[in-house]
Amino acid sequence: MKEFFRLLKREFRLFTGNSTLRTVFFLAPVFYATLLGFVYKSGKVENTPVLVIDRDNTPLSNQLTEMLEDNKSIKVIPYLQEPFSIKDEVIKHEAAAVVIIPSKFEAAVLQKKYPELNVYVNTGNVLTANFASKALQLTIGTFSAGVSIKALQKAGMPATRAATQYEPFKANYITLFNTTGNYLIFMWPAMLAVVLQQVILLAMAVSFAAEFQGGTFIREYFRMKRSAFFTMLIKVIPVWVFSVLIVGFYYFMHMIFKVPMPEGILNFILLTAVFVGSVSFLGVLISILIPDALKATQILMVIASPAFIISGFTWPLNAMPAFVQWIANIIPLTPFLQAFKILLIQKGSVELTFPYLKHLTVLLIVYAILGWIALKIKMGLLFRYVKPETETVPDLSE
Repeated sequence: MKEFFRLLKREFRLFTGNSTLRTVFFLAPVFYATLLGFVYKSGKVENTPVLVIDRDNTPLSNQLTEMLEDNKSIKVIPYLQEPFSIKDEVIKHEAAAVVIIPSKFEAAVLQKKYPELNVYVNTGNVLTANFASKALQLTIGTFSAGVSIKALQKAGMPATRAATQYEPFKANYITLFNTTGNYLIFMWPAMLAVVLQQVILLAMAVSFAAEFQGGTFIREYFRMKRSAFFTMLIKVIPVWVFSVLIVGFYYFMHMIFKVPMPEGILNFILLTAVFVGSVSFLGVLISILIPDALKATQILMVIASPAFIISGFTWPLNAMPAFVQWIANIIPLTPFLQAFKILLIQKGSVELTFPYLKHLTVLLIVYAILGWIALKIKMGLLFRYVKPETETVPDLSE
């Protein structure tokens, strides 16, 4: 055990003494948590530019334009004359939509000819398009209902009856989970999990590979040659300890940006611990198999880069091809984010996260066993012809 603690102390020294690791592991989470927090701070997209082309220019069309201007989600850019190129104007103003009020709009409404209002939605950016479309539907729908009810009232129908004639039945739309549609709550915590996985993989990429490449592994770990598992622990324990600091900082940032904490905090801590363990053992496995630090880093970044996209957090897994689902399911981020969504956004029961916790646990065990086997073979090959220069002490058996 004395040798174990000597090497563990050495590993902490190597970790903190490496300027690249210090920058990546400590500064990157702080930088990204702060930067992304301010990016999504508003939670909602407001004052989205919308072009309103009024070909009628009558009191009724002006009233519709004024109602659109009162909606805080959009910023109306009015046109009394149609521009030469509507598409160019959309690009110029980065508009999310164009509302075209046809000529003779008021006259057609008064004569009950049901004129058509054309709304062109710019889906070049799906997010802003959805926000603008929702705002326009609400305002235009309210305006349309008001005009219809007023017309019925002018015909002598009481207001209460006019409302029922316009709306023969009522549909109540009740939102569940993140009812305000706050994008900060939806995206920011998930991106922090992505950053955590990235920095752990980057740190683990050089853990064994750098030792093999530099020739220090044989000299330092000779007395641990029969202790592959404990050798793995020496490499991952510093990452686990420093990950606690990162997660603690994330909780602090939750308070700064006023983002709700996940339900079942103890279960979430367990989930995070298993996530960190599975990611670190995945990094260990790759670092052992690829004895070149640069190549190991490149391979782990190839694995980590698309992890969020294929995790099923923003696009459902069942809509992806089977082989993509298989790749997603062997990356620890996928089950972690699924459970994370239940605890943070959907505020579901802790029991609903158990399948994902089981999934993460399986990944942790599999990667730990594969890493142990790979290291056992590697150590056997490295120490096969190495003779001790001094009297050896008893090996730490597994």
